[in-house]
Amino acid sequence: MTDSSPAVRATELTKHFSIRLGLGRKTVLRALDFEWKRGASYGLVGPNGSGKSTLQRILAGAERPSSGELQVLGGSLGSSQVRARIGFVPEDSPFPGELTPTAVLDLVGSLQGMDRRSVLERSGRLLELVGLAEHAKKPLRSYSRGMLRRFALAQAWLHEPDLILLDEPTAGLDGQGFEVLAELLEEARERGTTIVFASHLMTDLVEHCTEVFVLLQGRFAAKGSPSELFAREGCWRIDAAQLDEAQALAIGEWIRENGGEVERITPGGKSLFDLYREQRTD
Repeated sequence: MTDSSPAVRATELTKHFSIRLGLGRKTVLRALDFEWKRGASYGLVGPNGSGKSTLQRILAGAERPSSGELQVLGGSLGSSQVRARIGFVPEDSPFPGELTPTAVLDLVGSLQGMDRRSVLERSGRLLELVGLAEHAKKPLRSYSRGMLRRFALAQAWLHEPDLILLDEPTAGLDGQGFEVLAELLEEARERGTTIVFASHLMTDLVEHCTEVFVLLQGRFAAKGSPSELFAREGCWRIDAAQLDEAQALAIGEWIRENGGEVERITPGGKSLFDLYREQRTD
């Protein structure tokens, strides 16, 4: 395995599922060819059933492709060494509700080949970061959905993976979780980690991804940067600061006078993440 190899390389990657008691099959992924470089952030977008989650699970080693070739981090997913370099946040929590976060992180750390001391140090820091340190001895079944999503982020980052797969990472995430996700993503990028998002939210893709792949009926229908994919011909978004309302309205009038159309003029400059951060009292 060499660092010069792509983070992911797939050739003719296909996945079928058996249906009708094994008498038929449904094709979810259809001969996908792609190559993702290390240290970049990729987005997967598409309607329900398009294959986003299936592709994520295959890349995580949780499912096997039906055919095709797949290389991850320079090796095969059949290698435990390769799987130990992958972090995965599934859409739903896969952990038994009777376990505590500490117990799950101990298990995850041992499966990833981490020594006991490293597990204790990393798990303590991460539980503090995601705001769950004071709940570390409580069973997961007592957690809210937002708390479970924050814990899912912690377990995926525990072993400082080289590839992180995020399936609908902001679905169910609470206010504190948005700030946690931003911090963890910054940390991962500084390490040169490759990040793959699957999301229905355009904001996730625009804010976090360098390239987006559109999955439709198991095929990549389009790919490109967020600005390329989400742009509409003739439309521009201009973010301006240090203007009062009268000045903003005057700019809108200038646009109309010069043949343009103003669809809306609204106060801006603040994201949902900014709003949550402002409202925190701790």
